[in-house]
Amino acid sequence: MHLLFEPGFFSSGPVHTATVIGALTAVVSAVVGVFTVARSQSFAGHALTDVATTGGSGAFLLGLSPLTGFIAGGVIGGGAMEMIGVERARSRDVATGIVLGAATGLSALFLYLDATRSATTGATQQILFGSIFTVDPSLVPAVVVLSAATLLVVGVIYRPLLLSSVSAELAAARGISLRVVGLLFMLGLAVAVGLASIAIGSILSTALLIGPAATALRVTRSLRTAIVTACLLGVSTTWLGILFAYDSVSWDPSSQGLPVSFFIVAIVFLLYLASGLPFVRRLSGRRPGGERPAPAAAPRGEDVPPVGATV
Repeated sequence: MHLLFEPGFFSSGPVHTATVIGALTAVVSAVVGVFTVARSQSFAGHALTDVATTGGSGAFLLGLSPLTGFIAGGVIGGGAMEMIGVERARSRDVATGIVLGAATGLSALFLYLDATRSATTGATQQILFGSIFTVDPSLVPAVVVLSAATLLVVGVIYRPLLLSSVSAELAAARGISLRVVGLLFMLGLAVAVGLASIAIGSILSTALLIGPAATALRVTRSLRTAIVTACLLGVSTTWLGILFAYDSVSWDPSSQGLPVSFFIVAIVFLLYLASGLPFVRRLSGRRPGGERPAPAAAPRGEDVPPVGATV
């Protein structure tokens, strides 16, 4: 056991907090991430990481919890992107780019002020790259509530969200308000990015949001299966990252260990690469070229196109 789990791992309070927050964050990121990839809104997810950086650094400057800033910044930025843009992808990308540019400028200002006016060291490191072992246990209830609320919202709008992701025109013809569905989804995306930011940092949160979801969509044949697979991949990746980061302290006696974010991002990257191997695609029923044989009966609108296809 000591070869895998270093002494004190299971009794460590910071590890307990990290595993709970990490699991909740991974599940929310996976569920929201599957729809983000299916809706071709990965760019919006990336933009919200910069918005979260702005919120987190601003909150730190005001003496507030970074989580408050991550969530508030993400919600404001996500709402702005959806309200400025319209249903067409080109206008949505323009709105995303505008918000991204403004957020990046504010991030630079707030991080500069944090570094020059605050006596606390490591603010920039914590905001950009996370520090899940130092998260205050008192944040766990807030993370639970935010996670439950986000999953509830996604569950309520699941069918209209799925239909609008596949065909916005068909959804509009059926009387679905694309603006309301899009706004609710962007708010959920903002919360997911904010939660991921406290685990692996705002600048790396896209990896946890997009990586497991994209991998799951490459190796599964339906949206529901992809969501479950993405959740399992996300939680497993996060827990392995926590374990490796804890064990890394003993790898080199002169070091303080490697960051959790490095291991999580590395595992996510390797899993995505592995999902593209020909034998993996054959096992999952998909063809190496990205196509898959058409099933005899598609499961009632739940089947999703391969990653990269226009939805």
